[in-house]
Amino acid sequence: MKIHALLSFIIGTVILTACKSEAVVPADAGPTQEALSLYPDYTDLTIPSNIAPLNFKVMNDGEDYVAQIKGKGGEIVVAADAQGKVQYDTLAWHNLLEASAGTPLTLTVYTHRDGKWLAHPATTYQVAEPIDRYLSYRLIEPSYELYRQLGIYQRDLTTFEQRPIYENNRSYDSINNHCINCHNYQGYDTHRMLFHVRARHGGTIFVQDGKARKLNMKSDSVLSSTVYPTWHPQRNWVVFSTNQTGQAFRISDNEKIEVMDYGSDLVFFDADACTLTNTFKTDDHLETFPCWTPDGRKIFYCSAYVPFFKDLPKAKREDKILEVCDSLHYNLMSITFDERTRTFSEPVLEMDCEAIGLSASVPRVSPDGRYVLFTLGRNGQFHIWHKTSDLYVKDLQTGEIYPLKATNSPDVDSYHTWSSNGRWMVFSSRRDDGSYTRPYIAYFGADGQGRKAFILPQEDPDHNKMLLKSYNVPELTRTAVTISPDELKAVIYNDDNVQRVTYKP
Repeated sequence: MKIHALLSFIIGTVILTACKSEAVVPADAGPTQEALSLYPDYTDLTIPSNIAPLNFKVMNDGEDYVAQIKGKGGEIVVAADAQGKVQYDTLAWHNLLEASAGTPLTLTVYTHRDGKWLAHPATTYQVAEPIDRYLSYRLIEPSYELYRQLGIYQRDLTTFEQRPIYENNRSYDSINNHCINCHNYQGYDTHRMLFHVRARHGGTIFVQDGKARKLNMKSDSVLSSTVYPTWHPQRNWVVFSTNQTGQAFRISDNEKIEVMDYGSDLVFFDADACTLTNTFKTDDHLETFPCWTPDGRKIFYCSAYVPFFKDLPKAKREDKILEVCDSLHYNLMSITFDERTRTFSEPVLEMDCEAIGLSASVPRVSPDGRYVLFTLGRNGQFHIWHKTSDLYVKDLQTGEIYPLKATNSPDVDSYHTWSSNGRWMVFSSRRDDGSYTRPYIAYFGADGQGRKAFILPQEDPDHNKMLLKSYNVPELTRTAVTISPDELKAVIYNDDNVQRVTYKP
């Protein structure tokens, strides 16, 4: 049986090789002004020096294609397969990028059509600093109610290897069905990580140095369970938002769903002492999406003023939010933190979004502490559904606020993460088809400007079109998650061993 399988593999390999055109640059190719059309759009990019091969599919009409990419470190010539797909050898690709770091690569594609070869105008890749090796994300169907068959995964950005961190049920299970969300790490390192489990086996999973525990984060003194986290850069402290959320569906709008808070505060959690303290506990403000600065001295967050909540019974707040959600705007705010007393200052307005009729979401501070990256949309705070959402930065040195025009698209551009060297951003976008969220990577220059973004590379260029899942919450780390899915499952399913937090006024 083993010999038979080996012979089948060899025969299959010979057939595939025989069907593939010889990888030779056509000597008689004539120039054409016909623009090169690729999927994904891997043209005129700045790319990390350690990124996996940018495999693509040629969309120009033709019978055969040859791709030639060359730079200071040499060249690679690849013949496309019968579907027009160009797939580089990973080792050759990395050798070329390593030898060409800091210099441009030139990609030329040759198309064979009507008996002659055509050379399309060349496109250029600028090879820049490396990106953190690992990207974590959730894969979830773009539905509204069900959360079966989802998981949190870790991708090696230098290769095409993806492995599960944790997956819930492969099929619907009324006894064990549960949601997992909001994975987060401390300082781009996986030695401390957390994520939430909702519904069955609910709790927050904290992992430290490969060991996991499940916590019940609820308290009668806190608005709701904890949601969006931000880990202090050095200490084992986490600031969470605590949110009461609801969904509404639109009848006549391209944006069919609105996710909104009808109550939200910020809380401080000491993971060593397992104590929870209210940072904000307000009726007339909605506070969400906290983010520490790299020095641990300040928190950025988003806040909406809702004065009508002050005398409104909690049971009626969800209905009221439905009435005003289209005009609800979150401002960009900050508070300073005194580590000695563990107290926060009065809020400071960082951007008056209300004054310009826009709304801020998901502030993230660059590793050098100079820039705050956030999204602006027409309303609300759940911008992964909003086609108006764009990436903006505030320069904390100059106070200037501006959009990243070269990086944004006409569709959704939202949830984002910085690389640890501050040169790369990974964010969620629906620019491909308007329905599925996919991760895009963009360079952030020393000039404070973003560059053209490109989709996460895949071994098969059609992978993202064929995958009926949305990518959710991209997070970069320098190290890999070491705890296994089975170890996490054992902790999650053990409902008899849940640690309850203590509320500390």
